[in-house]
Amino acid sequence: MPVKLKEKKMNEQKNVKEIVKEKYAAIAVSSARKCCCGSSNNKIVNYTIMKDNYEHLEGYVAEADLGLGCGLPTEFADIKKGDIVIDLGSGAGNDVFVARALAGDEGRVIGIDFTDEMIIKANYNLDRLGYKNVEFKFGEIEDLPVEENFADVVVSNCVLNLVPDKQKAFDEIFRVLKSGGHFCVSDIVIKGELHQGLKESAEMYAGCVAGAVQQEEYIRIIGKSGFKNIEIKKNKTIELPDEVLTKHLNKEQMKEYKEKQTGIFSITVVGYKS
Repeated sequence: MPVKLKEKKMNEQKNVKEIVKEKYAAIAVSSARKCCCGSSNNKIVNYTIMKDNYEHLEGYVAEADLGLGCGLPTEFADIKKGDIVIDLGSGAGNDVFVARALAGDEGRVIGIDFTDEMIIKANYNLDRLGYKNVEFKFGEIEDLPVEENFADVVVSNCVLNLVPDKQKAFDEIFRVLKSGGHFCVSDIVIKGELHQGLKESAEMYAGCVAGAVQQEEYIRIIGKSGFKNIEIKKNKTIELPDEVLTKHLNKEQMKEYKEKQTGIFSITVVGYKS
C-alpha cells in the first residue's frame, strides 16, 4: 500500500476510535444511555432496538447495565466453573459479572476497556460487590494487555464492530486464548449493500451500525485468524424504523432498502482455537 494511502487509513481509524471513546466516556459519566447500542435514549433510535434483556441472568447487576449490547454472548459461551474469561469492551461490567457467576469463585474474569471513565465505573461496581476474582484493565482490543495462551473463553458484546482493524482484533483474541479455548461474541453485521449515508454517519459509529462489515466478510476475518468450527448461534434482525431511515435515505432508496432485504443484523458467533 502506498505510504500516503496507508497514512490516510491510519488517520481514519484513529478518528473513528476517538469518536467511539468520546461517546462511551460521556455515557459512563452520565449513565444517561445516550448514543450507543441498544440505548433507551439513543439519539439515533429513541427506543431500544438492539439490546437483549439481561435481568433474568444470574450475576446481573443493574448498575452495570448501560444498555449498550446487542446480544447475550454468555448465553452460548459455555463458560465452566474455574474458567478464565476475558470480556472485550467491558464497559461498566455487565457481561463480566454475568460471566463471573458462571465461572464461579474458582474462576477468574477480566474486563478490558479503552475508556478510562468506563474502567472507573466498572471498578466502582466491583468495589460494592467485593469480588476478588474479577478485575478491569485499560487496554486496546487490537493490543490486549494479556499474555498469550491465557484465557479459556473470550466474550464481547457489540464492541468488535467498532474496532477499525477487525483482523487484528481477532488475531489478538486467538493469541490470548489457550489451545482448545474459544470465543463467543455478539456483534453487528450487514447483509446486502447498506447506503453510504448510514455507514458514514459518525453517530452511527457509536450506535454500532456504521462500523459493521458484511456478514460474510466478518466470518472470513475470523477464519483468517485461525479459528475453526465457526458457527453463528443466533441471528437477529435490527429493525430500523422509518424515522431513522428517512434521515439518510430518500423514498426511492428506502423502498430499495426494504425490497432487497438489505439490513443490519445482530449475530452471536463462536469459534475455537485448536
